[in-house]
Amino acid sequence: MAETHTIGVLTSGGDCAGLNAVIRSVTEHASGTYGWRVLGLRQGHLGLLETPPEVIDLVEAEKFYDLLRTGGTVLGTTTKNDPFHIVSSGGAVHDRSDEVVAAVRSLGIDALVVIGGDGSMRLFDQLCGKGSLRWIGIPKTIDNDVPGTDFTVGFFTAVEVVTEALDRLSSTAASHRRIMVLEVMGRDSGFIALYGGIAGGADVILIPEISYDIDALTAHVSRITAGRPNPVLLVVAEGVSAPLCNLAHSGASVGTTIALELQARTGIDARCTVLGHVQRGGIPAPFDRLLATSFGVSAVDLLARGANARLVAWQGGTVVNVPISDVVTGPRKVDHESLLLKTAIATDIYIGECN
Repeated sequence: MAETHTIGVLTSGGDCAGLNAVIRSVTEHASGTYGWRVLGLRQGHLGLLETPPEVIDLVEAEKFYDLLRTGGTVLGTTTKNDPFHIVSSGGAVHDRSDEVVAAVRSLGIDALVVIGGDGSMRLFDQLCGKGSLRWIGIPKTIDNDVPGTDFTVGFFTAVEVVTEALDRLSSTAASHRRIMVLEVMGRDSGFIALYGGIAGGADVILIPEISYDIDALTAHVSRITAGRPNPVLLVVAEGVSAPLCNLAHSGASVGTTIALELQARTGIDARCTVLGHVQRGGIPAPFDRLLATSFGVSAVDLLARGANARLVAWQGGTVVNVPISDVVTGPRKVDHESLLLKTAIATDIYIGECN
């Protein structure tokens, strides 16, 4: 069993709600239970390329923040500048990964806790493998697309935002009998659209994993509007393809394009709301806080047992851990045999051409 006295904690990749709750859990358990020193590494791997490296003592800092409830990350994060391929102002590409590893060692860090998505897990699998650094991963992302875990920190807060947006759009659309399209994040995976759409009573859910037909979509909308005076709600993941149509919508989002096409085909006024980064911000939902706290405790216990290169994960209602090698195959996609897909179809939601 490897001895651990100092751990480094960092957030990497896109922000989301619940990151601070993970930081809090790791810090309290590592310092309170094991007496370890806990260093927060600022701005992901980028802070380690500064001289000196950007770090804070999390045991002290935790006293001054309400980390359980605060959105975002007090450590900062980054989605840029892969340390293996950093481009200089002159255009030259430099491998600075050795500098990142050296910075970790200079801080006396025995192991890392990396809070990130599937891309961050791939990056730190390379970095830590190259530098023989011990580490544990904690999955976070609103997209819920990290392999090996049913749910990631930040996902249910995003779903809550989508659900509330649909609730609000429903009432304003009803006043004008409009088609309302809500475009949500999900470039590669449609979990946010699927979960939020079902919870928010959408009539249509379009996700990247399933193709759709604009004629079938129009027929579905026409059928449900013929039988009721209520509004029509569509949830569209940003990663779905735009319909091939004669309308010129240069630069328009996919949600706007679909809204305009449906308006032209049905004669019903249509509007699109692009939810964007609203899905990332704000106070974490209760389940994200539970996940964050459980994941943080489990990660620290794994380090205490000498584990390395493992991801803590939520499977079947409990926290488990899986090898990082099972995680770096991402991103995870919505399974076509998913219970929620079948639920959507059974409740007359158009989800594409597997209906």
